[in-house]
Amino acid sequence: MATSNAGRERILARIRKARGHEASAAGAAEAIFPLIPDPMQRFLAECEANLTRVHRAVSNVQSAAILSQIVSELPAGAIYVEDDPVLRRLCVSIEERKILLSSEGRAPEDCVATLTLCDGLVAQTGSILTSSRHGGRGGSIVAPTHIVYATTDQLLPDVTSALRLAARDTERASYIGLISGSSRTADIEKILVQGAHGPVRVDIILEQR
Repeated sequence: MATSNAGRERILARIRKARGHEASAAGAAEAIFPLIPDPMQRFLAECEANLTRVHRAVSNVQSAAILSQIVSELPAGAIYVEDDPVLRRLCVSIEERKILLSSEGRAPEDCVATLTLCDGLVAQTGSILTSSRHGGRGGSIVAPTHIVYATTDQLLPDVTSALRLAARDTERASYIGLISGSSRTADIEKILVQGAHGPVRVDIILEQR
């Protein structure tokens, strides 16, 4: 059956008009949001607004030291880690902790933190693009603290770019998500509560590439 995008185009045209810029039909999707001149600056500003802690590093050694510092601030308990060679090397700095690797099972509900990679970082919203490939579905949800190791070359300008990246991946994940800060809700009487459905703390170790 033939389909029409006329309704979608009408909605997009209204959004563009409301935001004060027009676009050609060919560039319609790209023109929904204005260009971001400095993605890194925007990402850091959005993360600060989201209460996401970004720790910048210039080497693996520095990233490991940052991980050690973050873990030292957490209560006693196991750390669930995505089984990846890079993360295994970083975990040398937290050998005193019990480490549970994702290859050995799901993230247990009583772990105090998870350490994972991610698919990308989104400057526009200060978000982490993640999926079930990174420690399973529980890798970003179960523990009260989620620590993400990422590199600067993973920075994407906007949500559109993130969705394109996810769609391009030939190994489709069973779950993808955008994490913009800690879990929070204000559903009840508009009182903000953190940690409603996931981590109360999100840390990104961002290594220069």
